[in-house]
Amino acid sequence: MENFKLTNLFTIKGIAAPSGLLYSQNVLFVISDSSNFLYQYDIAKKLLLKFPLVKDAKENIEKVNKPDLESITQYGNQLIMLGSGSTEKRNSMFTLDLGSDALQSQDLSALYQKLKDVGSFTDDQLNIEGAIYAHQTMLLFQRGNSKNSQNGIFIIPNHQEDGIRFVPISLPTLDNVETTFTDAILVGDKIYFLACAENTESTYEDGEVLGTILGIMHAPTFEIIDVQLLSEHQKFEGITLYNETETELEFLLCEDNDTENLEAEIYKLNFQK
Repeated sequence: MENFKLTNLFTIKGIAAPSGLLYSQNVLFVISDSSNFLYQYDIAKKLLLKFPLVKDAKENIEKVNKPDLESITQYGNQLIMLGSGSTEKRNSMFTLDLGSDALQSQDLSALYQKLKDVGSFTDDQLNIEGAIYAHQTMLLFQRGNSKNSQNGIFIIPNHQEDGIRFVPISLPTLDNVETTFTDAILVGDKIYFLACAENTESTYEDGEVLGTILGIMHAPTFEIIDVQLLSEHQKFEGITLYNETETELEFLLCEDNDTENLEAEIYKLNFQK
C-alpha cells in the first residue's frame, strides 16, 4: 500500500541536469552532472546563486568532458561533492566550508582505483551515485548500471588502513531490469535511497527510463525493509530531508530528464513513518 505523496513543488530556472540535493536552513544546494558550479537556491526568496568549483566554471559541459558530480553530503559545516568515477574526467572531490566559503578540491583517482580493486570492477563499471558520511565512515553507493556490474555500498573508514569493504546489494526490478542506486541519505538509523531502472548497459550512455523506487534500509545491516514505486517514467537522482515530524518525513527530490534545458524540477515527497 502506498504511504507517500509526491508533488511537483517548484522549478528552478538556470540549472540543467540536477543530480544531487542538500537542504539546510531554507537553502537548497544543488549539483549538476554537466556543470562545475554549486548552486544555492534560497527557497523563500526564490533566488539562485552560483558558486564556481573550478576556474572558468561552465554549464552544459559536453559529455566527454563533464565532471559528473553525482553525490553531495554534509559533515558538520562541510559540504562534500564527488564525481562518479565513471571516467578519468570524473574523479574529483570538492569540499566547501559553509562558514568561511573556503573551497578545497582533491583528485580521487587513487581512492577510486582502490574501490575498483576491492569491488573487482573494471574501469567502465565504477559509478558512484550517492554518499553518506556518518560515524567516522564514508558510505559510497555504487550504481550497477553497466554490463556485469553490481549495486553495492563501499564502506570507507576514516583510517583506510582499517580496510575498505564492498557490500553487494540486490535491488528490485522494474520491467525485468534491475533498479540501480541514484542517491541515498541517512535519517536516524535508516538509509533512504533512490534507485532507477534504465534500459542501458553503460555508465556513460543514458537509456530508456523505466521508473524510480524509494527504498529503506536498516543502516547497521543494509537490510532492505521497505520499497515504494515512485514513478514508472521519471528518473529521480537526488534526495534530501526537508522536514520531519513524529509521523511523517518530507523529502525533496530532483529529476534528471537528461536534457540541456536550464530548468530543475524539484519535487516534495511526503512519506508516512
